Amino acid sequence: MSVPRTTPDVLAAVLREVSFTSAAYRWIEMGAPFRLVFDRPGLRGVHLIASGECDLVLAGREVTPLAAGDTVILPRGDDHELRHGHAANPTSGFELAGRTPGAHLRGGGPGPVAATIVCGAFIAGDPGHPALGGLPRLIVVPGEDGRPPAWLAPYVEVLRQEAFDAGPGSDVVMARLSDALIARALRATATDHPGWLAGLRDPHLAAALGALHADPAGPWTLRTLAAAAGLSRTAFTARFAATVGEPPMGYLRSLRLHRARRLLRDERLTVAVVAARVGYGSEVAFAAAFRRAAGMPPGEWRRQHPEGPGV
Repeated sequence: MSVPRTTPDVLAAVLREVSFTSAAYRWIEMGAPFRLVFDRPGLRGVHLIASGECDLVLAGREVTPLAAGDTVILPRGDDHELRHGHAANPTSGFELAGRTPGAHLRGGGPGPVAATIVCGAFIAGDPGHPALGGLPRLIVVPGEDGRPPAWLAPYVEVLRQEAFDAGPGSDVVMARLSDALIARALRATATDHPGWLAGLRDPHLAAALGALHADPAGPWTLRTLAAAAGLSRTAFTARFAATVGEPPMGYLRSLRLHRARRLLRDERLTVAVVAARVGYGSEVAFAAAFRRAAGMPPGEWRRQHPEGPGV
């Protein structure tokens, strides 16, 4: 089941807040056997299987077989590897890219090409955003008869062409296409992982999430959120906690405090102004909530965090 058509604005809002930024893509031909490792902190992988087959091993345990046409995204940046056969020594995907000029790479063992993979990466401009915890560790979009599904195929095909035969402006083209590919994949993802993405599959919860992200500073209560969702308070509270993974007011608090950290760091506003902007009725209440979450008063946190990307 995909995300309801009434909720794309929520997805767009979260993606804008997280600020995903694409990195370069590479066309990699891997000879058998191979172990291609991705363990660079902060980078979130995208792999398009152009031909052949391999296994994706997540954090050394979970194995997902992949074949031509499959697309995988690792939005939380977990360490992983792509492998085929029993290679003795791993190859770092980042070192392979660093020591090979251009976008067309060759690695792995001496055997025939076991898999051709378009490997890309993206970073979260705001890695502290609480929404990242609401994404699954792995998104798999299965291919159909060796090709990506029809809705994804145009993005994948142009990315493959740009990675294989890069020309002027390829980095810009790949970045824009990658952003669209990630957004479409998230919109089409059916996940049981608790979080806001799972909440978007429920039209009632999607309405409440949309209201929260549109106006996190609003005077929200369980009653008004339940009304936005079209549910009773009891039903809404239970449904939100089970699907999103935390109580609705806890989700709101995380969203508000995250925005407060951005205002303190990037705009250098006073604590009183930040408290008002994120929906707290008093500076004292805001400072107490902030201290519980961050382990220090907001003024001290601001002094320790100069302006810059990330929280």
